[in-house]
Amino acid sequence: MNFLAALISKKYSCCIDKEISLSILLLFCLNKIFALGRGFLKTRKIVFIERHVVLKSKRQISFGKNFRISESVRLDALSQKGMVFGNNCSVGINTRIECTGSFSFLGKGFKCGDNCGLGTDCFYGCAGGIELGNDVIVGNFVSMHSENHNYSNPEIPIRLQGVNHKGIKIGNNCWIGSKATIVDGTIIGDGCIVAAGAVVTGVFPDNVIIGGVPAKVIKGRISQ
Repeated sequence: MNFLAALISKKYSCCIDKEISLSILLLFCLNKIFALGRGFLKTRKIVFIERHVVLKSKRQISFGKNFRISESVRLDALSQKGMVFGNNCSVGINTRIECTGSFSFLGKGFKCGDNCGLGTDCFYGCAGGIELGNDVIVGNFVSMHSENHNYSNPEIPIRLQGVNHKGIKIGNNCWIGSKATIVDGTIIGDGCIVAAGAVVTGVFPDNVIIGGVPAKVIKGRISQ
């Protein structure tokens, strides 16, 4: 019962609001018990899976302790390197992670470190590879696209010019605000904050706040 252990451990301590009734807590625990049973039936492993979850190429999905998948999530791990989650990771409601966009190119895959929370209603296109470090928080409605269309020849329709892939990498201890869009080739250093609604492309150093369309460094996080 790693989920319950995480709740009461000193490292991941939490408190429960006194306004929350015992009946709500009991329903929460019951839901987790069902999720654990559903997860074992789907994967033969200890994982919490809520209703209406779709796992494709599930032999290519690996995860650490206390992995939680919320309702209506779709994980398609068909790729070169599969889909990897560390310990204490969660995937929010209605999120979709696709490691391969089409059969013309086998995608590189998705990798997520320890203690990461992926928000609700997010999309991760991992054809060029997406890598998240440890302790990354991703807000709701965030999208990441590790693929770009080629468009240099005006005589050929863009849809026929193919695509290119550079990949996306996000460092440790980052917070990605809601509705941010992160495009192919982006590298974000450790300890960064991406403002809500930002459109991010390029390379960013450690410990900065990033925002805007297109995004730029607004200021450093750490006072000098």
